[in-house]
Amino acid sequence: MEENLLYDWSVIRSLLAILQWWTFNVTVIIINKWIFQKLDFKFPLSVSCVHFICSAVGAYLMIKVLKLKPLIAVDPVDRWRRIFPMSFVFCINIVLGNVSLRYIPVSFMQTIKSFTPATTVVLQWLVWRKYFDWRIWASLVPIVGGILLTSVTELSFNMFGFCAALFGCLATSTKTILAESLLHGYKFDSINTAMGFLIGLAPIHIHGPALIIIFLSGVLAFCLNFSIFYVIHSTTAVTFNVAGNLKVAVAVLISWMIFRNPISPLNAIGCAITLVGCTFYGYVRHMLSQQLPGTPKTPRTPRNRSELHPLVNDKDDKV
Repeated sequence: MEENLLYDWSVIRSLLAILQWWTFNVTVIIINKWIFQKLDFKFPLSVSCVHFICSAVGAYLMIKVLKLKPLIAVDPVDRWRRIFPMSFVFCINIVLGNVSLRYIPVSFMQTIKSFTPATTVVLQWLVWRKYFDWRIWASLVPIVGGILLTSVTELSFNMFGFCAALFGCLATSTKTILAESLLHGYKFDSINTAMGFLIGLAPIHIHGPALIIIFLSGVLAFCLNFSIFYVIHSTTAVTFNVAGNLKVAVAVLISWMIFRNPISPLNAIGCAITLVGCTFYGYVRHMLSQQLPGTPKTPRTPRNRSELHPLVNDKDDKV
């Protein structure tokens, strides 16, 4: 009886974690798009800076004042050699995401962000000479095909926004790889990571009613960081992967209902193919990680310089 109650509570906790993650993520995306489209706010870098400031202040309150999370001590040398590169790439990723929202619809931007698994694998293969099982490469085919179909049939295509979203994928992949290689030995969570955010990247040009909405977006962005930490610790890697792809579908649907951006049938099909491909990729990664010892599988995680950089974690954060 007690085992059943524990199992039921585990399922309920996982569902609640996923729902609050979806809520914060989709809300931040919709509010940011509203700021750029409805309020015609032309400074995505300023919006990003407000997000960084709110996240840093929120993390300070959680750790130092409320003491809900312990502060992870970092060696002064490591702050510049290991934490600074991570913070810088993370900030670039957030900025590029907001820039892309300024110029392209949420549906197109979210579909391009789903290209991250492909950019991660290709980046490791080209730069770090990492070799992957053929099934990993095969699982990337529907992702690439869906992105190409979506891009060709996008009715609101903008080259600048497209490039910003694509480079954002590269930044996300780089951040994931750096997190595994540079942060080895540190058990960082999203709250402690927020303490290392770079703020003051650009002048903040905010006035009028946009100020309140952008501040609200920043507070919700901090809540999103906390929700990612909670959902990762409440679900399995497979559940996290599937929930992340369903979250993209929910964000696309809600954004279309609010902003009514034109979506052609082929464009919708391309988006669906991409999401199915991402789910299939996560499934393949999970199956390969579950292989019995002694059976052929993808290369193990390196632990020294001669083996270069490690594979990425299955639980990549999907913001």
